Amino acid sequence: MADTTYLQWPFFEPRHAELAQALDAWAAQHVPHDHGPDVDAECVALVRTLGAAGWLRHAVGGRDVGGAHDTIDTRAICLIRETLARHSGLADFAFAMQGLGSGAISLHGTPEQRQRYLTRVASGEAIAAFALSEPNAGSDVAAMACAARAEGDHYVLDGEKTWISNGGIADFYVVFARTGEAPGARGISAFIVDAGTPGFEIAERINVIAPHPLARLRFTNCRIPVSQRVGAAGEGFKVAMRTLDVFRTSVAAASLGFARRALDEALHRATTRQMFNGVLADFQLTQAKLAQMATAIDAAALLTYRAAWQRDQGRNVTREAAMAKMTATENAQQVIDAAVQIWGGLGVVSEVPVERLYREIRALRIYEGATEVQQLIIARELLKEAGARG
Repeated sequence: MADTTYLQWPFFEPRHAELAQALDAWAAQHVPHDHGPDVDAECVALVRTLGAAGWLRHAVGGRDVGGAHDTIDTRAICLIRETLARHSGLADFAFAMQGLGSGAISLHGTPEQRQRYLTRVASGEAIAAFALSEPNAGSDVAAMACAARAEGDHYVLDGEKTWISNGGIADFYVVFARTGEAPGARGISAFIVDAGTPGFEIAERINVIAPHPLARLRFTNCRIPVSQRVGAAGEGFKVAMRTLDVFRTSVAAASLGFARRALDEALHRATTRQMFNGVLADFQLTQAKLAQMATAIDAAALLTYRAAWQRDQGRNVTREAAMAKMTATENAQQVIDAAVQIWGGLGVVSEVPVERLYREIRALRIYEGATEVQQLIIARELLKEAGARG
């Protein structure tokens, strides 16, 4: 790590700093900085490696199922994502999806579900996926069309999901479907669907600018036992939002990791690039840009770790998580763009670190709620509080 002073902030306990420093040292030895053409195989390998080294224990909640803590430690998850993102976007992705994909089970799973799935997630033996988005229902969850009808002791799923990370390599998927207990978002339930279940197929693999496993899923008369439902019938929206409150904050942390790496790369380039009998860093324009980058990172970090700390205190963080996600992703985009500019022509050469970061950051401003959706969430929470006071 280049700058570790933020680990001394009062949001953290000594164990958090020790965790981040240990992971940074481990990642320097075990995490590749780039990847080859077979992203699926590399992602699977990263999950196995992270699991074997014990890092995935932090992705699940409950010591009884192999977790590092009795409940999910949001600050630990954020520090792990930030640290891994500095080393490798794919390693960050592999860790994050183990947490997001199994988060609903950590928070709402039955004892049997927790033993069956979380123990294997924590060890890296099973790969998890979170299936909420649909072709016409992304941020607007109430528009969900995928449906599950009850038939005796089973549910039958029909419909599609898309933009599903780990689609095609996951061993199980937490799928959200309309069960009709009430209109809109209140009539949705969550289910665990194992890969290979009859009636479930990978309809399409999706390629994006920062490659990772991604797919469209299709369910056709897909029968699953009632015992595979996560949480109560009709409470799927609550399950999804509670899960996102944890991992939306961690998206902000991953953005910090990308931004910190970009600043490190910019500082290296600025202090070594010979220019007009000096170096690039001698120019006030360069110094101003570096100052803006560092300030944008610290501003985002303060919001990110405030949200993580508040959640670990048991507080509702819907507004704070949205603020963190919005600010960290937008600021990271600006920081990385500035780093590319400082690198000049080399900054747009394929697989140069700042070019790779430029591709990695773009999706974070969209997934788990686009920036515009975060603005709506923040405003809604503010108006709700104003109404309660007035």
